[in-house]
Amino acid sequence: MSRFAAPIAEQIWDMKYRFKEADGTPIDMSVEDSWRRIARSLASVEKDAERWEETFFEALEDFKYLPAGRITAGAGTARSVTLFNCFVMGTVPDSMSGIFDMLKEAALTMQQGGGIGYDFSTIRPKGAIVHGVAADASGPLSFMDVWDAMCRTIMSAGSRRGAMMATMRCDHPDVEQFIAAKSDSARLRMFNLSVLVTDPFMEAVKADGSWDLKFDGKVYHTVKARDLWNKIMKATYDYAEPGVIFIDRINEANNLNYVEQIAATNPCGEQPLPPYGACLLGSINLARLVTDPFTDAAEIDDAALETLVATAVRMMDNVVDASRFPLPEQEEEAQNKRRIGLGVTGLADALLMKGLRYGSEEAAAQTEDWLHRIARASYLASVELAKEKGAFPLFDAEKYLASGNMMNMDEDVREAIRTHGIRNALLTSIAPTGTISLYAGNVSSGIEPVFAYAYKRKVLQKDGTRTEEEVVDYAVQMWRDLKGDAELPDYFVNAQTLDPQDHVRMQAAAQKWIDSSISKTINCPEDISFEAFKDVYMQAYETGCKGCTTYRPNDVTGSVLSVSEEKKAAPEAVATPAAEPNQPHGDVIYMAEPLDRPQALEGQTYKLKWPDSEHAIYLTINDIIVGGHRRPFEVFINSKNMEHYAWTVALTRMISAVFRRGGDVSFVVEELKAVFDPRGGAWVQGKYIPSILAAIGGVIERHLIATGFLEGEGMGLKTDPQAKVVGLDAPRGKACPSCGQFSMMMVEGCMTCSSCGHSKCG
Repeated sequence: MSRFAAPIAEQIWDMKYRFKEADGTPIDMSVEDSWRRIARSLASVEKDAERWEETFFEALEDFKYLPAGRITAGAGTARSVTLFNCFVMGTVPDSMSGIFDMLKEAALTMQQGGGIGYDFSTIRPKGAIVHGVAADASGPLSFMDVWDAMCRTIMSAGSRRGAMMATMRCDHPDVEQFIAAKSDSARLRMFNLSVLVTDPFMEAVKADGSWDLKFDGKVYHTVKARDLWNKIMKATYDYAEPGVIFIDRINEANNLNYVEQIAATNPCGEQPLPPYGACLLGSINLARLVTDPFTDAAEIDDAALETLVATAVRMMDNVVDASRFPLPEQEEEAQNKRRIGLGVTGLADALLMKGLRYGSEEAAAQTEDWLHRIARASYLASVELAKEKGAFPLFDAEKYLASGNMMNMDEDVREAIRTHGIRNALLTSIAPTGTISLYAGNVSSGIEPVFAYAYKRKVLQKDGTRTEEEVVDYAVQMWRDLKGDAELPDYFVNAQTLDPQDHVRMQAAAQKWIDSSISKTINCPEDISFEAFKDVYMQAYETGCKGCTTYRPNDVTGSVLSVSEEKKAAPEAVATPAAEPNQPHGDVIYMAEPLDRPQALEGQTYKLKWPDSEHAIYLTINDIIVGGHRRPFEVFINSKNMEHYAWTVALTRMISAVFRRGGDVSFVVEELKAVFDPRGGAWVQGKYIPSILAAIGGVIERHLIATGFLEGEGMGLKTDPQAKVVGLDAPRGKACPSCGQFSMMMVEGCMTCSSCGHSKCG
């Protein structure tokens, strides 16, 4: 019997986490093999490896503990990848040579799949004097453009794309240009942007005071604090960026504020880190731990939770020793502090199982209670590890206990740390879990509300037919299994029907017991007023949040998951080259937006010699890496035979245009192979080919099979190419560049596909 709760979970495992040979041959024959691989790898650093392998396997079993994607995909594979998710790079020097040294380090880190963060506040502003070269400085944004180009290059080379975060202080002279950078839709597309907002700035905003923009002690401009705040708010209102990071609060709450200063975060903001800081992530799946769901007795057992947390902490601590690191400075930083980021997923589903409405005072109180229990269990587990293996090298009992979140920790936990030390300086973080949540059976992601309780996707089968598959939220499916067709209660709410203040309330409740930070998106209605939108950020600041990320759908950001209570007029149908016969009139197939072309692509050139033709035809097929998979992007067809010129040019342009739309383009092969020349075909390599166009289709097909895009000759895609929006009330987002489905949504600060798990953040 399959361990997977839904077909999509097995598909995600196969696409993202299943260990395979380079040619695609599976090594992990089942998900149990994947769990065993991870457990064995992380237990390998233990003295009693066999015992801990079994303990680790039990934690992974049935998706109770979910290591982050890099661990799940990379542990035990012997591949040159890092198991760490997050890196903040070294402080960028204010010199040309230093800046480009940092660029090289960033490239090496991204090559191994790490997401990186940078504070660009250390680079002098545009127009500042550069002594010795008789020139003015070009400013930090010009160098951010260089980083952006580097990231595109790494992506085009076929490596797994790592996301980037750029931060800038609210008092940097170029902060206004930084705030406006994303108004140019073509600029800094590889970056997430966040402004580092200080407490004095927020006080100046509230007092309507003046604010100095300065660098190296020199004041370049003085502005009204409220005007600058309004610029930040208007940019994120219009473009969803920049985010806001309350940097003074982060440093004040940091357990290590006696040895480090933080000025940047990882790409999704949940992990504030010092220079060369690194962190690994994992999540407790609360949706799997609720007993007696949808009854008055529904609860999460204390003992079971504590045992699972303790095992997870030990596994994550072992990752510090088992992982590779792109740079020696990152390894040293990780070893000295042994930072881990244990979080949760499935929170909204767990609340539903207890009959609690997400965003209510009762749900916030329950969230705080669960996370308090997890914080206690993780700190006490780390104390036990310190007894066995020693405290983290920079541990100083009195300084540690007098810093950050430790001031608010329970006294018995503080006393245990004072007596025995602690293995890990920081332990908790709530990270984006979009893909691993799908893998775990489509549980709600992180601490986010449920986005859609059910939607339809189309799956291309191996025989070329399509089936329609319902993707159902984990808690909703459990309700159906227990209650049959009974109507969902009123406390089943989703992201679109919640008030923004409900989101903030949940984030603030969770933050109290999270020693790092939280990746969360506060969904705002499209028609929210600007003043009400600003109030969301002020509420986040006043209630103790460490940052704030909002998403307001509009013409620029896209109408993500436009779920409504009333049915709206059907969107205008868009023609598709892959339309199926006998489509009901109510079904609309949406074509994906064109994929962007990187500056460099990998491809292959094929020589096609058609009998009785004087000149050969050459086909060059270039591929793009999307969602970790190669897919065709463009075709060039060339021949010295001038009789072929017009149709080869036309075919080149048309096929390339179709390929760049993404989704299921396998029909191109089948259409070309079906073309018959009335003058007769030819025998080529012992096979009758009905036309030269059919021969071209055959060449393209062989290429798509060789690159893993097609299953085999005459067969369909290896992965679901695109989705059909079924029903007018179904959620519809932007087209996913990986699978073509219209299910891109803003989740935990990152555009993520709910169908295939593709994420902008890598």
